[in-house]
Amino acid sequence: MQMPTGVHALVRRTHEERVMRALQENGAMSRGEIARVVGLSRTTLSEITGSLLQRGAIVVVDTDASSRAGSGRPAERLALDPASAQFMGVDFGHRRVHVVIADASHEIMASDSVRYDDTATWPTRTELALGLVDRLSAEAGVHFGALQGIGIGVPGPYPAPEGTAWPRAAAGRTVLRPAPEGVDVAFAERFDAPVIVDNNTRLAALAEAITGADSVADLVYVRLSDGVGGGLVVGGQLVTGSTGLAGELGHVTVEPAGRPCRCGKRGCLETVASVPGILAACWEFGLRLENLQDLAAAVAGAHPVADRVLREAAGALGRVVGAATMTLNPAKVVIGGDIARLAPVIVEQVAATLAGELFPIASAGPVVEAARLSDDDGALGALAAVFHSSPLLARYPETADLKSGSGARNSTTEGAAHVRP
Repeated sequence: MQMPTGVHALVRRTHEERVMRALQENGAMSRGEIARVVGLSRTTLSEITGSLLQRGAIVVVDTDASSRAGSGRPAERLALDPASAQFMGVDFGHRRVHVVIADASHEIMASDSVRYDDTATWPTRTELALGLVDRLSAEAGVHFGALQGIGIGVPGPYPAPEGTAWPRAAAGRTVLRPAPEGVDVAFAERFDAPVIVDNNTRLAALAEAITGADSVADLVYVRLSDGVGGGLVVGGQLVTGSTGLAGELGHVTVEPAGRPCRCGKRGCLETVASVPGILAACWEFGLRLENLQDLAAAVAGAHPVADRVLREAAGALGRVVGAATMTLNPAKVVIGGDIARLAPVIVEQVAATLAGELFPIASAGPVVEAARLSDDDGALGALAAVFHSSPLLARYPETADLKSGSGARNSTTEGAAHVRP
């Protein structure tokens, strides 16, 4: 079936969402009942439900024969297909990809991750991610014929393909960077669904901002992991910046003569406060730790070297976050990554350093806390970016003429309404 494009696709998508929302809220309904609830003509509704049935988003569960008065033909009753996946969130980390699949009610249907070496190419990572989706589909018994959107988080920053530059959007809009080596194309073509791509740490910031009873509109997020990334939610909007680099706090210089950073600079926050940076500093002071588990044991044993290194790293982090806080005045600062949970001294020291960085006249600084979600929260944030329901996404940036190196199809996001390519 020929899929509509442009404005027609957006209108059709809106109608589909209204129909599925009605079925979600009311259970099985006849076409006549759905038409009365959503306010669509029978002709339009017939077209919409026909497409949804063909793609497996809804199913015929029974008829109204038992309750129907008169001798007319029984009407079919339609319901959401419980095996139909509607949304997918994908988070590509440095060493693993995590996939989360949700239904029309935004409930998680399946979730898992697969690891790879940090030197793995993007085609290899993409192949592993698609293989993981296939496995989850088989194990959970879900299908993707009616997938409404895919959110993909990737590590950043990463360069434009050689010899090209990131395109600029019209009318001053910010631009989401294309996915590296066509990962967006692979998912769009495989599932015939709209795809949005953003920095995975930024998506984690979104997940932290909108979850829980104390959700906030202004938040600074930093994740300490193999690298150090950040994300900003300002005035109820996820901030990307003019070239998609907003929130890259890990590449703020904290030691001008410090260790080389993989970004090409020296002494970035990442060289000091990432897990490899902290382990390297422990080695320099004679405490030979190989991994996070070793560091956790040193913290549990109150080893003085571990405490010193962690406090110095957190102090550098606190100064960087302090500058961001003075600039943005967030309600909350969130420190993510496993290391923030196994070493509470990091959050404590960041809070103490931050207090000294703020205006003395400030009545109260932001709440500083460890992330409530796991390191897979980027996948949850990617899901949130395609749920269409968060006010934080009301002005999610529009991708304009973005192409990967192999002829990517475009995906447009405006008001969190994503149009099929």
